Amino acid sequence: MEFITLENEVVKLKPLELSDLPGILETGSYPEIWSHMSTTIEKKEDVNKFVENALKAKNEKTEFPFVIVDKQSGDIIGSTRFMDIDDKHQRLEIGYTWLTPAYWRTAINTNCKYLLLRYSFEHLHLQRVQIKTDHENIRSQKAIERIGATKEGILRNHMIRKDGTTRHTVMYSITIEEWPQVKKHLESLLVQLGC
Repeated sequence: MEFITLENEVVKLKPLELSDLPGILETGSYPEIWSHMSTTIEKKEDVNKFVENALKAKNEKTEFPFVIVDKQSGDIIGSTRFMDIDDKHQRLEIGYTWLTPAYWRTAINTNCKYLLLRYSFEHLHLQRVQIKTDHENIRSQKAIERIGATKEGILRNHMIRKDGTTRHTVMYSITIEEWPQVKKHLESLLVQLGC
């Protein structure tokens, strides 16, 4: 699979590079971002590890990380990635998505998902895109449902969180058959959001 920069008038998703370290440190230094994530960014060493792991997975072709750039300011405001990339079965996962809190409840996430999904189905010709989240992350579940993904179920005792507690994972997906309707829904949402 080939991955490229994705963008529209609102947001740019550009491939993560080492030069993005300062921007990620600045935008990611908010504890509330990491409460439901498997990692935490507090200091430069955390960013180094975050970028190093992401680029290693990219080289192994199992993930493709992006930084999220606000087109208006040109600033890095978060990150997302394609994960669990499976050429044989024509599927992948959109995950590890985070935004700096100033951009929560804005049009940014909807724009990101639209770009990622459109590329997945219309350029990569995938059969399935999945998105998953922590069972306690209600804000994320609502956001995933809002874009039109289908809730498939809950993977019980699926992961151990960084604090040692058990996480159940809520699994969502969109299939190639559902994409035309989901695309139409997303495009109407973007119109409502003024994008």
